[in-house]
Amino acid sequence: MSLLTVNLGCNSYDIVIESGALTSLGQRCLAAGLKGVAAVVTNSKVAAFYGETVRDSLSSAGFTVVQIDIPDGEEFKNSATLNGVYDSLLASGVDRGSFIVALGGGVVGDLAGFAAATWLRGIPFVQVPTTLLAQVDSSVGGKTGIDHSKGKNLIGAFYQPRLVLIDVTTLQTLDKRQFRAGLAEVVKYGAALDSTFFEYVENNIDRIIAMESDKLIEIIRRSCELKAQVVELDEKESGLRAVLNYGHTLGHAFESLSGYRGMVHGEAVAVGMALAAKVSSSLGFCSRNDEERIVALIGRCGLSILVPEFDRQALLDILITDKKSKGGSITFICNQGVGMYAMSKHTPEDLLKLSGLEP
Repeated sequence: MSLLTVNLGCNSYDIVIESGALTSLGQRCLAAGLKGVAAVVTNSKVAAFYGETVRDSLSSAGFTVVQIDIPDGEEFKNSATLNGVYDSLLASGVDRGSFIVALGGGVVGDLAGFAAATWLRGIPFVQVPTTLLAQVDSSVGGKTGIDHSKGKNLIGAFYQPRLVLIDVTTLQTLDKRQFRAGLAEVVKYGAALDSTFFEYVENNIDRIIAMESDKLIEIIRRSCELKAQVVELDEKESGLRAVLNYGHTLGHAFESLSGYRGMVHGEAVAVGMALAAKVSSSLGFCSRNDEERIVALIGRCGLSILVPEFDRQALLDILITDKKSKGGSITFICNQGVGMYAMSKHTPEDLLKLSGLEP
């Protein structure tokens, strides 16, 4: 077992990473001081694999358990689904002495976390991520929210969980496409924050793809550790935390243009990282060799860097509404070499030129 702590004063919490951790969920919730009704927000696909184990663990610890299913897919991370969760919370008697368990991937975690942040002005919640992407990224750091028709994650709140419980055995039932997509976030941490970690992933990518347990635990542990270090310094993204958006500015834009159907999040981030490396090279933050090294690892993860077809004006409109856009300019995250980052400000039009998306 690996145990990390995100140190945020009164909002501090533990991250547990372990094979078979789901069976200990109930006792760990008790240890975290939780009580009342445990509302498990999940989707039917995840519930079919792990719903019974989670419900039994919580019930055995003395909690009253209700399960709330939401549709599967980024296109359902919206206000309509959120309102459905509110209706279920009300019908189930979830009060201020209760809590929410987010059992699933990033969509479940983001939406359930935002429901927790806003229901009765805030009740506790626990993240139980079952996808690689959620385990290494979205479950840690307290970013919760839903999408708007004009952009991804435009509605949300910073709201920290009470506990993050990661059971690596859940990856055995994860769709291979989703597993590869999760690797994009792992590459992100290495490319922008830790050259030693980047090299570790390079040297072990075949064993990681083969899902060797010790390798999975290591990449999840180090990814969570790196994210926790950034979040501890900048909980609400007033500056430094923006580095975690490496590959996401253009990635989110393409994901949005696809209607959240053509590309899953990690696939969009992979394209965004390849373009970010190109921008970094164009600006002199890294060498062409560094750019090629990052692109090569993305490819070895089984991810494409092919830019999807796009409408120029639609792409510009999305970039203008990006959360990192201020005064017509976007704070763009570059890689400085491999393992460090740099920030630079550009208009959306300049970004298109620097990334080679237009002459």
